Amino acid sequence: MSFDYHIPTKILFGAGKLNQLAEEPLPGKKALIVMSNGTSMRKHGYLQRLEDLLKQQNIESVVYDKIQPNPIKEHVMEGAAVAKENGCDFIIGLGGGSPIDAAKGIAIMAVNPGDYWDYIGSGSGKGLPVENGALPIVAITTTAGTGTEADPWLVITNGEEKIGFGCPPHTFPVISVVDPEMMFSIPPHLTAFQGFDAFFHAVEGYIANVATPMSDLYALESIRLVAEYLPRAVADGSDLEAREKVALANTLSGMVESTSCCISEHSLEHAMSALHPELPHGAGLILLSEAYLSHFAEHLPERYAKMAQAMGGASFIDELVALQEKCGVRGLKMSDYGITEDELEAIAQNAYDTMGFLFDFDPVQIIPEQTVSILRAAYS
Repeated sequence: MSFDYHIPTKILFGAGKLNQLAEEPLPGKKALIVMSNGTSMRKHGYLQRLEDLLKQQNIESVVYDKIQPNPIKEHVMEGAAVAKENGCDFIIGLGGGSPIDAAKGIAIMAVNPGDYWDYIGSGSGKGLPVENGALPIVAITTTAGTGTEADPWLVITNGEEKIGFGCPPHTFPVISVVDPEMMFSIPPHLTAFQGFDAFFHAVEGYIANVATPMSDLYALESIRLVAEYLPRAVADGSDLEAREKVALANTLSGMVESTSCCISEHSLEHAMSALHPELPHGAGLILLSEAYLSHFAEHLPERYAKMAQAMGGASFIDELVALQEKCGVRGLKMSDYGITEDELEAIAQNAYDTMGFLFDFDPVQIIPEQTVSILRAAYS
C-alpha cells in the first residue's frame, strides 16, 4: 500500500460560518470577488454580507460578476485582467462550483503570462508549465455539488472543449467556507442535480483504479450521506439538517477528488455539456449514470456491494435508480436538452479528444466502441 495525502485547505464548516470571516486571517488586503452572472448573490444579500465582513478587516474588494453556469475561458482572462488592473492580491469565489472554478482560473492567470489555454495539457491546449503558481484563493460555496472547495481542480470551456485542470497545491483554496444556511434558496431540481454531482464524484473516486484508503473513507461516507439526506433536501429546502449533511457529503466528495480521481463518466458528460451548454453538469451525469455504472458492476462486485451497503440496500444499481426516483430526476432525457442520437459518436470522440486522460483511471479499460454503446444505452 502506498499513497500521498495533502489537502492544505482550511475548511470553515457549519451554519453561520460565513460570519467567521470578520476575524479569520485572510491571505491579502484587496480581493477580487468572482460571482455568477445571475442575481442570487445580491438578491439574498450574500455579496453585501461578504463585503461588510471584509471591511471589518479593512480589506478592499472588487466584484467580477460575469461567470456562466459553464465558465468560459474568455471570462477567466477578463477576470484576471480586472484583478491585475485593480491590484487585487487574492481571489474569492462566491457561489456554486462555476464561480469558484472560475476564481481558480483567474487566480492562475493573474500571475502567469499568455492565455489560459496555453496551460491546458489536453485537447488543443499547449501544456505549458504554470511557473508562477496562483494568487491565494478563498472559496465560499452556496451550493452542494462540485466539491471544488476541497480540491485543486477547475473546469473551463473553450469553444467545444470543456476540460478539467489544476495546479496543486496552488489551486487548492487557502480557506473554504461551507455554510449550509446559504443553501436554503436553491430550488429543488438544482438541489438534486448538485447533490448527484457530489454523489458521482464519490462513486467515481471509489471505483477508480487510483483509489486510496483515505479516498475510500471519504467516498463511502459521502455516498451514505447523499442517499440518506438528499431526498429530504429536495423535498424541503429549509431542512437545515438535510442541507448540512448534503453539504458535508459534497465537501467529502471534494476530498475524494483530492485523494483519488474522477473517471470517464466525467469525460463523457463534459463532452455532452460542451456541445450543449444548457445541460447542467449534474443532470448530464444522472443521464449517463445507470448505463455507465452498470458497465463496471460485474468487474467490481465487492466495491459495488459496499456502495450498496452505504446506501442501505443490496444492489448498488437498484439503490441508484431508487435515489433518482426519490429526488424526482428519474425521467430526465438527453433529448430534453437538444442531444440527438446521431450525435453520440461525436460526443464519444470529443470525450477522448479533450479529457481522454480520465479513461486511464477507469477500473476496467473501455474502448471507443463500448463508450458509444454506453451512450446509446443511456440515450432517451
